[in-house]
Amino acid sequence: MLTHPQFDPIAFSLGPLSVRWYGLMYLIAFLLFIVLGRIHARRRPELGWDAQAIDDLLMYGVLGVIIGGRLGEVLFFQPGYYLSHPLEIFAVWKGGMSFHGGFLGVLAAMWLYGRRHGKGFWQVTDFIAPLVPTGLAAGRIGNFINGELWGRPVETELPWAMVFPWVDALPRHPSQLYQAAGEGLLLFAILWLYSANPRPLRAVSAMFLIGYGLLRFAAEFFRTPDPGIFGTLALGLSTAQWLCVPMVAAGALLLLRTRAR
Repeated sequence: MLTHPQFDPIAFSLGPLSVRWYGLMYLIAFLLFIVLGRIHARRRPELGWDAQAIDDLLMYGVLGVIIGGRLGEVLFFQPGYYLSHPLEIFAVWKGGMSFHGGFLGVLAAMWLYGRRHGKGFWQVTDFIAPLVPTGLAAGRIGNFINGELWGRPVETELPWAMVFPWVDALPRHPSQLYQAAGEGLLLFAILWLYSANPRPLRAVSAMFLIGYGLLRFAAEFFRTPDPGIFGTLALGLSTAQWLCVPMVAAGALLLLRTRAR
């Protein structure tokens, strides 16, 4: 059995400026987007993306992730807390970013980018879908360093079970690392390979919706459920699982329509 290392959330300080690990993980996520985006553009030149377009796309994506992710956390998961502590809404450096909110924020940002740069919405989402999972992995590692979003207590002995001392003395699943491996690295490998060859428009986006939805749905069985708009558990499922259901359904429908065409 392991014990969480209880990292100092501050990575380093530069005079009065403190740089947190959580912020560094976001910086790593954005850098990976640029590097992988340029590699993807070179291997699929017919898609019509270049370095400048990827840089511009990132700026739109950053705004979508931060605004959407924070609003998602406020509206979907902890509306009561933030209603009582409204100034905490702006304290993004402390953590607390909803993927589903960030996902909706990015969709809105990608639509706006496409409108302003003459690209179709699905052209944009098909291109960015393989670039997103590594950023998700970095975010989950940030959650682990922050010591948030811990897992459920283990029911059998596991050599990697971990105690989070500030919660209780029970061995728990390190669910942050499960998610980093699943919806982060595994999903990246699937989408990177799938998008290496020409696919019908919308197909890569559909695979992202299905892949993320299924992997996140499964991971929630090992993670302590967050209180949310559907309660801690509704019909045995967490709020995040309920939010994954329409993602998978939309992805499956999109893929079926794509194949029919």
